[in-house]
Order: sequence, then C-alpha cells, then structure tokens
Amino acid sequence: MSGWSLQYSFDVDLEHGIIYEKIFGIWKLATAEEYHRDFMEEVQPLIEKPWAKLVDLTSWRTSYPEVIRKIGDHLKWCRLHNMQLSLNVLSNPSTFRQLNQMFASGGTKGQSHTFRTYAEAERYLKENWLKGK
Repeated sequence: MSGWSLQYSFDVDLEHGIIYEKIFGIWKLATAEEYHRDFMEEVQPLIEKPWAKLVDLTSWRTSYPEVIRKIGDHLKWCRLHNMQLSLNVLSNPSTFRQLNQMFASGGTKGQSHTFRTYAEAERYLKENWLKGK
C-alpha cells in the first residue's frame, strides 16, 4: 500500500507494522489537514496493534505556525491509535525546533526520536522494532 502527494508520500509495511513517510516543502494548514486525512486512511490496517513510523524530513522546510498545533493533533491521534515509535530524520535546526514543538503538542516526546541520517534511523528501527518481529 502506498500513497503520495506533492508534499508527502507514504509506504506501509503491513508485515512489520511500519509506515514510511517522506515530507517535502513548506506546509500551510491546508497541507497538514490533507496529510492527516490521507495518513489516517493509509495507516488504518496498522492501528489495531502497536506500530511505528519512520519519517524522512530532509526535504521539509519550516512550516507556518498553525501547522505546529495541527501536527501536534496528528501525533496525539497516532499515540491514541497504538503508535509506539516515531523516528524522524532531519538536519535543519529550524525544522528541528518546530518538530520538537510538535512532539510536545502531541504528547509524543517519549515515542519520538530524531536522527541526522536515514541510515541511523534505519539502524535504530532494526535494533528496537524489527528485532522482535
């Protein structure tokens, strides 16, 4: 299963309970709302059991301030629907600050981890998620 738009793409690994995401560009509120609707549809087969997400944010730019609250709501929805692990790859200090605000807003600081490279995030995923699968 996979979905995409010009601002994001999804690839769902049903066997291992993981959704892989790529996020692009500068987001406005309408983009965040569309993303959440599409995300809920894509992740639906995973939410009955614990699941993880690996998010590539290397092509994401800082977003409009209202997006922080909306993605915080999105993360809260994820947490309430069995998300156990959120791995996020980024290197831009401005986006790192916004992402941490989103984690705080969504109550996911305990499940969320950031990495500078995709390889580091994949290694963490293998050691901490896929090891028991």
